[in-house]
Order: sequence, then C-alpha cells, then structure tokens
Amino acid sequence: MRRLVDSGVLAAAIDESGRKVIDGLALAMYARARAAAAAEPLGVSSSARNRFVGLVTEITSDEVMSQVELQCGPYRVVSLLSTEAVRDLNLEPGSVAVAVIKSTNVIVEVER
Repeated sequence: MRRLVDSGVLAAAIDESGRKVIDGLALAMYARARAAAAAEPLGVSSSARNRFVGLVTEITSDEVMSQVELQCGPYRVVSLLSTEAVRDLNLEPGSVAVAVIKSTNVIVEVER
C-alpha cells in the first residue's frame, strides 16, 4: 500500500489518530480494475457470474454423497455432490475444476 500511495496510484489521508488511511471505495475500485480471473479451462460460456477455477485438493466419499474441496486462489470452496457425479466427472485430487456458485442467498458480514 505504501508504494501505491507513494507513487500516486492511490490517495491517502491522515485520520484523527495521525494514521495514514486509504478510502475503502478507492481501494475496492483499484482491486476490481486489476482483478485477473483465472483462465477458463473448460472453454464454456455461462450466465453464472461466480465461477472459481481451482484445484481439487480433497475428496471424501461414501456410497451416496461426496464432499469435494477445491483451492481457488486464496479461497477454499467445498461442494457436496453425489458420489456418482464425482465418478462421472473423473474428479480426483489434483484435477482442475470450476466451482460455479449460483445462489439467491448471500450473507454479507462486517466487523462491528
């Protein structure tokens, strides 16, 4: 952050405690403008906006259901799907996969 402020890329102000602070909206816009999505390995188009490319890191299965964990950049994504689907998709640790999240329910939390 210091380099970005010193180079003039982001503006900083001094708060009432004498600390240098960066406006949250400016930081969010900077991050959004420079966000690089991982290459789409499947070559498909989708209306889903929340697509996370990652590596399968762990699969826990029983006869009916499986828990599949993916590491998508800094995020761990866990999906529950049928064991049959895991077999059909040939999923195994080390596989490249895309987690597609389409939900009408999103919880947003902030610090008090």
